[in-house]
Amino acid sequence: MFPGGGQPNMQQLLQQAQKMQQDLAAAQEELAQTPVEGSAGGGLVKATVTGAGELQALVIDPKAVDPEAASPEETAETLADLVVAAVRDANESAQKLQQQKLGPLAQGLGGGSGIPGLPF
Repeated sequence: MFPGGGQPNMQQLLQQAQKMQQDLAAAQEELAQTPVEGSAGGGLVKATVTGAGELQALVIDPKAVDPEAASPEETAETLADLVVAAVRDANESAQKLQQQKLGPLAQGLGGGSGIPGLPF
């Protein structure tokens, strides 16, 4: 239970909870402002998302569109696949960033280093 068998100091628990909430909000804001890039096709298509996963930019190298390489339908399909792969790559990087930024805060809630007495 609690060290010494006493009751927790509710004011202290509330202060710790408020601090953790502020830290979480600050980390989420930082993620929303942090650009993360992903690419596909050897860099022919690049996607930029925020650390929160919002798509911000998409750059398609003109070399990705070769009118002599395939029919327009095949070219469009290949380009669509490259765009999806680049966005997926960027989102995977954003998820890793989220784990780096938010992971310690989540551990604080349940990893024994957070608010004592709460069952998270």
